[in-house]
Amino acid sequence: MRALLRRREATLTRRRSATAAEPDAAGPTTTRRWNDHGVSMLEFAGFLPILLVIGMAAIQLGLIGYGINQAGTGARAAARVASQNGDGAAAGAASVSGWLDPAVDAPKGPDTTTATVTVRVPAVIPLFSGWTVTRHATMPNDPEPRTPERS
Repeated sequence: MRALLRRREATLTRRRSATAAEPDAAGPTTTRRWNDHGVSMLEFAGFLPILLVIGMAAIQLGLIGYGINQAGTGARAAARVASQNGDGAAAGAASVSGWLDPAVDAPKGPDTTTATVTVRVPAVIPLFSGWTVTRHATMPNDPEPRTPERS
């Protein structure tokens, strides 16, 4: 056992002396041949356009959802007011954000009033031209008020 330990110790001593005398003989040293400073900046710069497109697509989806919500609100308001013999187109346009440029149609039918609101959602991503969102709402007409008869 002692002989084995002595042999191991002699081998380690030879390796240490060879490393000190000839650095290349012991294998690669700890100094790097190529410098990798700035690589993470290049990776970020390469990935940045993808991140921007994903962010703009998320904003675009939010705007489309907002346009759908506004069109539905305008259609309900227009149908409600038109079913009560009011100006449904004005009520529908007033309940939608003006920058969406709403187009309101609220014709009164015999039993129900169906209002249609169409808004134009602008595009955030330059490759697209925008989206048109249309929503409908139907309300029952209020019965005509009866005037009491005098006897």
